[in-house]
Amino acid sequence: ALYQMQGLLLLLFKGTAQGPFTLKGNVFQTNCHGLISGDSCCNPLSMGFIKKLVEQKIPGIYVLSLEIGSSITEDMKNSFFMNVNDQVKLVCDVLSKDEKLQKGYNAMGFSQGGQFLRAVAQRCPSPAMFNLITFGGQHQGVYGLPHCPGESSHICDWIRNMLNTGAYRSAVQDHLVQAEYWHDPLNEDLYRNKSIFLADINQERAINQSYKDNLMKLKKFIMVKFLQDSMVDPVDSEWFGFYKVGQAKETYTLKESVLYKEDRLGLKTMDKAGKLQFLTVDGDHLQFSEEWFITNIIPYLK
Repeated sequence: ALYQMQGLLLLLFKGTAQGPFTLKGNVFQTNCHGLISGDSCCNPLSMGFIKKLVEQKIPGIYVLSLEIGSSITEDMKNSFFMNVNDQVKLVCDVLSKDEKLQKGYNAMGFSQGGQFLRAVAQRCPSPAMFNLITFGGQHQGVYGLPHCPGESSHICDWIRNMLNTGAYRSAVQDHLVQAEYWHDPLNEDLYRNKSIFLADINQERAINQSYKDNLMKLKKFIMVKFLQDSMVDPVDSEWFGFYKVGQAKETYTLKESVLYKEDRLGLKTMDKAGKLQFLTVDGDHLQFSEEWFITNIIPYLK
């Protein structure tokens, strides 16, 4: 069967824009704890649980759950402070050396892991990524960090201060993950010229044809939006929407964006070919039921 010839890559990048999963009844719910005591790739109640669920529903599948670091602590720390471009390079290197993924794989990225895995698809076409599924990914970035990871968290206060006062300074861009997808609609030119990650993968400065060609190789690009999301600002970013230039109230949709109209990333072509799939969950960030996951996501992994 086809699913025995390909693998699945799970990627949960921990950080301030998302939290780990806890299981309450049959609902996956985010539960942010902070830098050290937070989630890891292999926590049995988060990525570990997703991994086990997929393996149960698709016997014989190979599932790789990535950890960015040599320990849970390092993994969590890197989600705040390791340059995203370096993280993407690390992931690409792991994929290129994993013999079980050489015939291709499907990928699921949770929260900021969504846009990071999209960068993998755009920059590293081998081995081939078949389907990319992003859960609450911030494809147009964020302009705010609500509930990060707790209102009394000192680290979130520090991050907010860094973002508000100097998100686009080189030292901040190089060492603060959330700054690398910080998108200031009041300073679009500054964002476009100084963002070292998001502006690059979104073709803001120039067209990298390989990015476009590689993304269009996907069979399906599935974006899951959480309608009650209290962590991603604006929530429209989960479907490539964002705030209109010069203010932070009104938003535009993917189809209204320059990115789509000029087909700078191939999304318009993919949309017309039926490759883009937009799913919704009536819940908060990364909250979905096991039943919803089995019904809506498992079919894309077979």
